[in-house]
Amino acid sequence: MKILAFAAALALVAGAAAADPVEGMWKTKPDDNGNYGHVEIAPCGAAFCGVLVKAFDGAGKELDSPNVGKRIVWDMTAGGDGAYGGGKVWAPDRDKTYRSKMQLSGDSLAVSGCVLGGVICRASDWTRVK
Repeated sequence: MKILAFAAALALVAGAAAADPVEGMWKTKPDDNGNYGHVEIAPCGAAFCGVLVKAFDGAGKELDSPNVGKRIVWDMTAGGDGAYGGGKVWAPDRDKTYRSKMQLSGDSLAVSGCVLGGVICRASDWTRVK
């Protein structure tokens, strides 16, 4: 019985050590309306996805937004050296979905993407919520 408990504890420690650096809570840059959100990025299958968990107005007051709980980022795959790509990002303020990539550098996540074959592009720097 002690061996099983030790093996289970070891598996939990190994899983925590294997967490990808992009995992966690990220504060988005304010959108066209001055609103911003907290997006939680976590593994979803072999990729990474992000869900809007809180929304705020420009003054920092929490909003009761219908977008809370919705997927903002999906299908992002790690490419090494902090690069993630092949995914999509949905911008609620414009209700557009962008083919996207992300670049992680410390506690900053550069998120960029394009629609219409690269005609309309957008970029935003998110910061890690501690």
